[in-house]
Amino acid sequence: MSSSHAKDPSFLGGRIPPEIESMSRNLKDVDHELFRKLLKAVVSALEGKDCREVMRSVAEGSVIPQERLSHIIAGMHRLLSEAIRIPPSLLKQEAFKDDLRMLKMPEDFITDFSSVVFGNRRAALEAASSQKDPHLPTLEEFKWRVDVSISTSSLSRALQPSVLTQMKLSDGTFHRFEVPVSKFQELRYNVALILKEMNDLEKRSILKIQD
Repeated sequence: MSSSHAKDPSFLGGRIPPEIESMSRNLKDVDHELFRKLLKAVVSALEGKDCREVMRSVAEGSVIPQERLSHIIAGMHRLLSEAIRIPPSLLKQEAFKDDLRMLKMPEDFITDFSSVVFGNRRAALEAASSQKDPHLPTLEEFKWRVDVSISTSSLSRALQPSVLTQMKLSDGTFHRFEVPVSKFQELRYNVALILKEMNDLEKRSILKIQD
């Protein structure tokens, strides 16, 4: 591994997923033509296309046992899924290749994987991945104002300030609620604390991707 990337954390995390380890073992004796057919089918599957007939045709025309092919396909799927989740600004192409070299993959296979992850099909893969991943609506707008209610009785007259808030979410829904000023200040403090902790984490060297 080159010295410029010697300290980069692997895009696969601290422990290599078992599907990818199994794939790297089962890629032995697989020719480049078969590898490309399998990779093309896996990429199409990640894009949401039905590839069962293609997979069946490849399996029937291959001398590689079906069990080995299954391990290879599962590993390809996991590897590409993990790589596509990471923004290109954080996952450098050469560091990606170095990670695959650590798995002792042939250089031709590494080049093909890299072409998928950093090539013109990435946008389609990212779009398909975002549709599959469950996610909650995001916050689009947040408004608040202080409201003072006057409570009167024969014995007392008290000013009771509260904070009226309104949130608009990305799905178009609105949520309104009222909280005491003390609770609103507590919310502000907790949000500021979380942001500070996130900033501290980003400064740790283990989370930095070196160019």
